[in-house]
Amino acid sequence: MTNDFSKLNVTDHSRDSAGLRYVYPVVSRRAGGVSVGINLNTNNACNWHCIYCQVPDLTLGTAPPVDLPLLEKELSGFLHELQHGDFMQRVPPEARRINDIALSGNGEPTSAQEFAEVVELIARHKPADLKLVLITNGSLLQRDYVRQGLRRMAQLNGEVWFKLDRASAEGMQRVNDTRMTMDKVSQSLATAIACCPNTWLQTCWFALDGQPPGAQDEDDYVDFLKGLLRGGIAPQGVLLYGLARPSLQAEAPRLSALSAAQMEAFAARIRMLGVDVKLSV
Repeated sequence: MTNDFSKLNVTDHSRDSAGLRYVYPVVSRRAGGVSVGINLNTNNACNWHCIYCQVPDLTLGTAPPVDLPLLEKELSGFLHELQHGDFMQRVPPEARRINDIALSGNGEPTSAQEFAEVVELIARHKPADLKLVLITNGSLLQRDYVRQGLRRMAQLNGEVWFKLDRASAEGMQRVNDTRMTMDKVSQSLATAIACCPNTWLQTCWFALDGQPPGAQDEDDYVDFLKGLLRGGIAPQGVLLYGLARPSLQAEAPRLSALSAAQMEAFAARIRMLGVDVKLSV
């Protein structure tokens, strides 16, 4: 394991910064500390293509087979480094805490057939009070092994961040390059909450071609939340965030960050529904 963590900051989420295949450290602005990332998609393959994604050479596909013994060796070793080594001296003082272990990485983590086994592996090494986070687009929650993994996560201080960048089929196709319907999103979100009640919506809000999300985008999102709540589908809240790192997709020149005032105005609309919002500009 390399000891060069000096360049870590909130804009650098490099998957190879620790010189490991699966495990990488992140200084997370949303988490407010060090997140231990686990990248199961080492082939840079995902079943979505989000235009703001920072993964280089992103391809359409699923995670390759996971080398479980190697992942376990890397995770146990890196957690030891965090707790007993000098890692924390190499990150900003305000972030010198272990916040979570996060299943994220360079694609959709639930596409790994070993997902449930990975969660069980994490359970063997995770400190009891440390949060386990899954960052997912929610598209594969119909699979038995994914639901099994989520139910186990619920026993491990688990938290699901369920991607919802736009709340219309047209908006999702434009931003995420997926044909997932809103009915499917609702069903998948209900499944996530049933398996792991601590489930949050995760929403990236940004300008495209110099234009902020329109009134229709906002209305679609608010109306979708209203429909969820009427149907008894109640996420813990919304993790609303703007662009912090440059996209590495072809659409990158078309994207720009919104102002703090624009972000706060949208957050206020969501809060009017009685839904908690954690805002990261």
